[in-house]
Amino acid sequence: MTHKPLRARLLAIVLLISFAQAGVAQVGMQQMSGSRAGAAASGNRSGAAAAGSTSGLTIVPGDFTKLRLAPGFMVSLNVLDDPDLVGSFRIDEQGDLTLPILGTMHVAGKTVPEARVQIQEKLLKDQILRDPQVILTVLEYTPPEVTIIGEVNNPGKYPMLAPRNLVDVLALAGATTPAAGNEVQITRGGADAEPLLVHYSRATNAKAVEDVIVHPGDTVQVKRAGIVYVLGAVNRPGGYVMQEEGTLSVLQAISLASGTTILASTGTIHLLRRNADGSMADVALPYKQISRGKSADVQLHATDVLYVPTNAIKLLYSDVQSLVNAAGTASIYVGLGR
Repeated sequence: MTHKPLRARLLAIVLLISFAQAGVAQVGMQQMSGSRAGAAASGNRSGAAAAGSTSGLTIVPGDFTKLRLAPGFMVSLNVLDDPDLVGSFRIDEQGDLTLPILGTMHVAGKTVPEARVQIQEKLLKDQILRDPQVILTVLEYTPPEVTIIGEVNNPGKYPMLAPRNLVDVLALAGATTPAAGNEVQITRGGADAEPLLVHYSRATNAKAVEDVIVHPGDTVQVKRAGIVYVLGAVNRPGGYVMQEEGTLSVLQAISLASGTTILASTGTIHLLRRNADGSMADVALPYKQISRGKSADVQLHATDVLYVPTNAIKLLYSDVQSLVNAAGTASIYVGLGR
């Protein structure tokens, strides 16, 4: 009986604390909203211009200065002391820029500084101005892209304004997948040259391939690694991806397949390999000697098939045991049936 008043007091204290916290929170929210409203009002009165200027901020790519002019770009030209050479001009499909007085100038493939120097030299050569001050900027542009396909985490087209090394380009697509092989094919956009094959994998030192340059418009394809099939009396038969450097041995393949089963005949296993003419060759391998280190391990090729046969005696014993177990189970059922 003496505990009930105590519980009632504790409950009242808890309720009072909750109401007090709610009141503090409500006052705080009112103060915050009031301060925001006041700041907004003062900002509308005195900082409208500043707000308008910050809304136009944009992020410029780091390699924008290396951007090459291309058809469809619109540039702004301003030549001091010559109002005829002030305005916005678009580069046509041939990559030419048609300007007043100067006529047609081919600027595709040039950077903005290179095109600016070209205009300055034209003004000097034609004796239009003695000391031309040229301001040239890009107003509109279509960012060139690089196509990344194959064994990468995020294949697709990515904007790339300037040439970059292969490591950086693969990073754009989220790097290579575990199934990636050790070959990357680079096809130049619009070029008749043979595709460039580069030996590259995640185990390759980045400095070893930093001189491999990918250009805008190129297609980068990461080839899939070779597959070796392990079948027969193994615990996990199936196809297994070769290692990043394109290698996989017999012992490694059997290990990936979780080893052989108790019914396996481990004395000799079979390697099925496709010849150049399409026929299949059956190569007997002394697996027991290889596993004991008495014979050299064998390197596998892509599409090789390892077959681990089943020991006939072990299989027969296994069948007999199955029959005995089945017979025992049947006798139990018969006994229960009586």
